[in-house]
Order: sequence, then structure tokens, then C-alpha cells
Amino acid sequence: MRHRTTSPPDTSQLDGFQRTFDALCDNVEQVVRGKRPVVQLAAICMFAGGHLLVEDVPGVGKTVLSKSLARSIGGRFGRIQFTPDLLPSDVIGTSVWNQGSGEFTFHPGPVFSNVVLADEVNRASPKTQSALLEAMAENQVTVDGQTHRLQSPFMVIATQNPLEHHGTYPLPESQLDRFLINLSIGYPDKASEVDLLLNSHLSDPTESITSTMDIHVISEYSTLIDSVHVSTSVAEYLVSLATTSRSGGDFVLGISPRALIGLLSASKVLAAAQGRPFVSPDDIKQIAVHVLAHRVVPAGTRSRSASPADAIRELLDRTPVPA
Repeated sequence: MRHRTTSPPDTSQLDGFQRTFDALCDNVEQVVRGKRPVVQLAAICMFAGGHLLVEDVPGVGKTVLSKSLARSIGGRFGRIQFTPDLLPSDVIGTSVWNQGSGEFTFHPGPVFSNVVLADEVNRASPKTQSALLEAMAENQVTVDGQTHRLQSPFMVIATQNPLEHHGTYPLPESQLDRFLINLSIGYPDKASEVDLLLNSHLSDPTESITSTMDIHVISEYSTLIDSVHVSTSVAEYLVSLATTSRSGGDFVLGISPRALIGLLSASKVLAAAQGRPFVSPDDIKQIAVHVLAHRVVPAGTRSRSASPADAIRELLDRTPVPA
């Protein structure tokens, strides 16, 4: 099959996307202060059509990030608190008998939102966790043999505490691979935390957030992002990273083809957000750890204590970069 070529976006198109991207980040940063790189990663994930996994301790702003992102795009926000007794129907919805019409009526669950916060996703049973899989992969759910399309755009932001594992069900590799980007928010800097304390009287700081765009703009920009140019040398660089991870003996589980596609998609958004109509190796290196580290398992252990992020950084360091 021949490779389909499209014309790279022109300057005016890139300028428009840059303004939209920056306005979104500026808006979210009104309440998620001092975390510009984190906000940018979340925005990249959204424009790339992916899902976000946030691994961090409680109280650092995971819910605020999710709600402010939804408000900034004028979208619907849904929150699911994952617990051991949560059922799949609590996530995707269920069919209820309607005596008036004499038939079952589907009642959609909270997953029918534009931005869905799956809080402490690893506390639910594997059966309930898997209820998200079809939604995340196909933008649809199936109940009683009937398929229901989800809203567009659709983004899952799942959270889990990396320190507390008692009573949790670790996400399997197949489910981790569904998340485009993994990040940690971290504690705020001194100035941001002082500002947080001075405004602690606000019960919900995200209420001050207003939308910066029409929600349909995200889907409209997908064509522009797809048209960002990828040279043969950059594609070969990506394949070299994956091939080395699968055959070098440093990884039990290497980089999957889906991970490569996700890395390329995120790199295209990053390039467009910087006003460039092409992907450079620096784009890939800048975002690779966040896209790849949660998808691989370094050799010598099945746990994630061997720092997959460091393993990915070492892989990047020793893989030749195309000119």
C-alpha cells in the first residue's frame, strides 16, 4: 500500500492552532498554577485524541486539572470514584425497564462525557476497569447488544496513587497501553503554593474558568495535526527505538506498534503547537518518556520499581538521531 501524502499545514493554519493551544493552556493555568509543562502535556493528549494517566499522591490538583480542562473546551465533565464495589454498569450505564413504553431504556453512565475523571482507577476490580477499555479504544460502549457512541471529543483522565497499593488492582499492561500519556503533577513551587493558600476560601476554583473555544474546534484541528509532515528519517528513527527495545535485552516488554503511533501523534501536536509543519527528532525526545515509560517493562523485574522512565532515557541516549 502506498503511503498517503498530504500538504503540510501553512503558516496561517499553524498560527491559529498555536493561539488556540496557548489560550487553552493559559486558561487552565489560572487554577493549576506553576505547572505549565503538565498543562501542556494534558493539552497535547487531548488534541492527539488520547487518554491521560496521572500517577501522583492525593491533593496535588488532579481533579482541578481535569475539571478546568473540561470547562476550557466548553465540554461536559464526568467524575467516577473507583472503589472495590463499583460495577461496570456504574461506569457505562445500564438498561432500565420503562413501564410506560413497555421496553428497556438505556440510561447512560458518567462515561458519556467529554472529559471523564476515573479517580483511583486501580481500586476497582479488573472487571470494572475493563469496562473502560472499549470506551477508550473505540469511543463507544455496548450494553445488551446495543452499541452507543460516546461524545466527541472524548478523553479519560485516570488517576492512581503510586505509594499506596493496599487493596488495589494494578492495571495490566494491556490497559496501560490504552493511555497515550502518563505524567505526575508534583507539588507546587513556593510562590504558587502561597497563592493557593491566599485563595483557599474559594470552594471550587474551577468555577471561574470559562471556555476559550468551541468544543468542535478540537475535532476540526485533527486534519491539521494529521497533515504535519513526518520524514522517512524520522519514521526510521522511531522504528529504531522500538526495534532496540524489543531485541536489546534491556526490556522484558518493549515498545509496541501502538505506542509508536501514539508517540508520533503526540509529536505532531507538539510540533504544531510550536509553529512547525514537520516533526523533528527533538519533538520525539521531548515527549517520549511520557508516552512510552508506562508501556514498557525493563529487564530483571516485572515490577515498575526499576524506573521505566530511566530505561527509556537510556534508550534515547544510545539510539542515533537522524540529521
